[in-house]
Amino acid sequence: MSEEFRQREVQCITPGGLHRMAYTEWGEPGGRKVLVCVHGLSRCGRDFDTLARAMLGEYRVVCPDVPGRGLSGWLKNPMEYQVQTYVADMVTLLARLDADCVHWVGTSMGGLIGMTLASLPETPLQKLVLNDVGPIVAAASLSRIGEYLGKAPAFPDYAAAVQYIRAVSAPFGTHSDAEWSTLTEHVVRRQADGSYRMHYDPAIALPFLAAKIDKDIELWNYYDAIKCPTLVMRGAQSDLLKRETLQEMAGRGPRAKTVEIPGVGHAPTLMHAEQVAMVRDFLLGA
Repeated sequence: MSEEFRQREVQCITPGGLHRMAYTEWGEPGGRKVLVCVHGLSRCGRDFDTLARAMLGEYRVVCPDVPGRGLSGWLKNPMEYQVQTYVADMVTLLARLDADCVHWVGTSMGGLIGMTLASLPETPLQKLVLNDVGPIVAAASLSRIGEYLGKAPAFPDYAAAVQYIRAVSAPFGTHSDAEWSTLTEHVVRRQADGSYRMHYDPAIALPFLAAKIDKDIELWNYYDAIKCPTLVMRGAQSDLLKRETLQEMAGRGPRAKTVEIPGVGHAPTLMHAEQVAMVRDFLLGA
């Protein structure tokens, strides 16, 4: 394992029982200034390797695998795969980290978790980056995600797995072959027979599908309660975060700083230098 990071885990609890949440920790183990980076619905914490390396000199960077994904445990009751469960798990994680300063970067679902946590009285979050997500989640995007979530086939080899990720993640925008391989590496797992499968519990799809979402989800009450400085990044072609929502976010609640990234849909991967610079400049700015 690379000496750049440590792979750790923390025990969390739901009404259904105990479960493990794995996380990748970069930087000084006892660093009291922490950047927490949380991934999207079917991704994992290793999505933030590039950003973590760029922020190492300023933070201890912690990138959890949300339960049911990556190296984390699977929940006994799949209907507990909900944002409120994840918020509670993150509070447990933050207690383990014993941080004086917490900044947050959340992509898609990770942003919803961060937005919810930031809205709470006495929240530990002091700066928030919402990556292609906001208080209105477009039904069209949820319908697109529902078409593939939990339905991925077995892949005969790694090349086939990469092709699948390239197809379902095409809105991520232009990436090199090496970057697509990196985006595949940690979200699939090799099986005993040499095939590959997605590295998440297929049951994460059950509460998503049970909700039968046929209209946009509105969460303005959470967003309007946020007090900390906030940056919202939008892929200019995003089908999840609409441009009019982005514009409204600039004028209410925390009055977020907003930026659009051309040539990208849902969601920017934060792998490219210009995207990393946007996050870094905001988090380290006055």
